Amino acid sequence: MTVAVETGTWQLDSTASTVALRHRTMWGLVTVKGAFAAVAGNGEVRSDGSAVGTITLDATSLDTRSAKRDEHLRSADFFDAANHPEITFSVRSAELRDGEEVHVVGQLTVRGISRPKSVTARLVGADDKSLTLEAEFTVDREQFGMGWNQLGMMRGLTTVTGTLRFTRTTAA
Repeated sequence: MTVAVETGTWQLDSTASTVALRHRTMWGLVTVKGAFAAVAGNGEVRSDGSAVGTITLDATSLDTRSAKRDEHLRSADFFDAANHPEITFSVRSAELRDGEEVHVVGQLTVRGISRPKSVTARLVGADDKSLTLEAEFTVDREQFGMGWNQLGMMRGLTTVTGTLRFTRTTAA
């Protein structure tokens, strides 16, 4: 697909967007999966074709289908949602390359700790009114102060996946 994305401002359609995570635990025998119920965001496509924006997740909205586990994930051992209720990804630049590949450079902030993060997303749909991106990347949770690892049960990286649908709100 080769497409020119329209300039202007774009709003995340939270009803058509998902952000989920998965992490192998129990010494790699079990994969914990969860999704954030509250996702928000916006962006701007500039006249040169580059884009900037922000994606915000409500840390308290993570649902792994286990109330006890979700409570632990919201605690100071992990997201510390009482003190840091939002997870943000601030996009410093996003550029469409090679048809559908989008190179994204930004800053991920979890638990009040910010780290640079580059991601390759795919533009899976676009017209003059909406666009949809899909991305998958890994995060080292220890870089964000989430080092809890009772009996060595949790090792490795956390995988984050997202399908983000934006609708155009204004033209440039």
